[in-house]
Amino acid sequence: MKAILLDGAHASDDTGERVRAALAGELQTQGWDLEHVVLRERKIADCAGDYFCWIRSPGMCHIDDDNRKIAAAVIGSDLLVYLTPVTFGGYSSALKRMVDHQIQNIAPFFATVEGETHHQKRYEKHPDLLVVGWMDAPDARAEAVFRHLARRNALNYYAERSASGVVLASQSDEEILALVQGWLHDLQDGRPGQTVQLPVSGDPPAALGTGAAHEKFEIRRALLLVGSPRTRKSTSLALGEYMFEQLRAHSIETETIHLHIAMRSQEKTQALLDAVDAADLVALAFPLYVDSLPAPVIGALERIAAHRQGREESRRQLFVAIANCGFPEAHHTATALAICETFARQATFAWAGSLALGGGEGIGSSGRPLSELGGRTTPLKKPLELAAEALAQGQAIPKAAQDLLAKPVVPNWLYRQFGAYGWRKQAKQHGVKKALRQQPYSTQVK
Repeated sequence: MKAILLDGAHASDDTGERVRAALAGELQTQGWDLEHVVLRERKIADCAGDYFCWIRSPGMCHIDDDNRKIAAAVIGSDLLVYLTPVTFGGYSSALKRMVDHQIQNIAPFFATVEGETHHQKRYEKHPDLLVVGWMDAPDARAEAVFRHLARRNALNYYAERSASGVVLASQSDEEILALVQGWLHDLQDGRPGQTVQLPVSGDPPAALGTGAAHEKFEIRRALLLVGSPRTRKSTSLALGEYMFEQLRAHSIETETIHLHIAMRSQEKTQALLDAVDAADLVALAFPLYVDSLPAPVIGALERIAAHRQGREESRRQLFVAIANCGFPEAHHTATALAICETFARQATFAWAGSLALGGGEGIGSSGRPLSELGGRTTPLKKPLELAAEALAQGQAIPKAAQDLLAKPVVPNWLYRQFGAYGWRKQAKQHGVKKALRQQPYSTQVK
């Protein structure tokens, strides 16, 4: 039996080291062949979001670095373990960088799983999944989001058995070992790990309302953070920029920053932090990457949260999020948006709600503003206008806007057909149409 540990801990993380030691020791005691990968020490570029691992070199990332070796090792394992500090209810940016690259291990074509759209298997065998996080102090909301993310990852990567758990820094080594033994027993016994389900709707914290209720106050400056690696040719920019056009009509000063660019240098990162400090409203627009936010976006949020740590709320700043995904059902974004809500709370922003769009790949903006596009993009404009009208007054995004944007533009079955045609067409252009289902790491499978 082979297990691989993808370790997303930060350097000098004492709790992470204790968790790793307990888990590695118990696995070895039980006879597992163990591979421990410290991700912060590996060369792993950010996922480019170009889908080359599906349409140019099927089953293998176009970026030739350690991500390929790790992806191959995952397919050759019986158990995959994620180790990470619980980061706004999700994974650390170090772990998420490798998680993003695991899309090479699934196929681009769609399948129906538990009544919703997912991608098809690429390999017959996928490892079981154990996701372990740790926190400095109890946070029931963040833990619920974390467990939900683990369950969604298990579903998307076809893990037959999965479990998740959270450790507190205050727990003793003996308590941590007992937890580890319990998680492994759950996996070996075939029982699913404990999962806390979030509402599957356009706005995941639905039980808490669409967003915090605010007294009306003037919004003078608004900052749009774009979280797509496609930057100016992204659906994320098209959605966010259209909403910001409406804000400018209210005489609100706006600024746009592309996070994948802002995180490339210390100077640009400092400019990002300064812009966040100056804004009355911060909006994050991003594509869904493996049930969560892209790794560089998480990295940016980590920097922003650290920058704001310990600060007193001298003035109210609103934070909202707009997520789009390649699945036709908008509710796939629920976990990612819950992570955004948790970030806002932990970074002392006032959460003002979110918007979710399914089938984002179908917009096809290619850098053109939404205001210049017609056809199937027409239904997207009204909810963005409603959201902007509320935000301009310092109010939360209304549920009517959320419901309108989450409504499918085309029927799910038709979207799936168009998707399959699109993948084949692009693969044909690269001369790999007959290789779309190839299994480059099959030699790693026992």
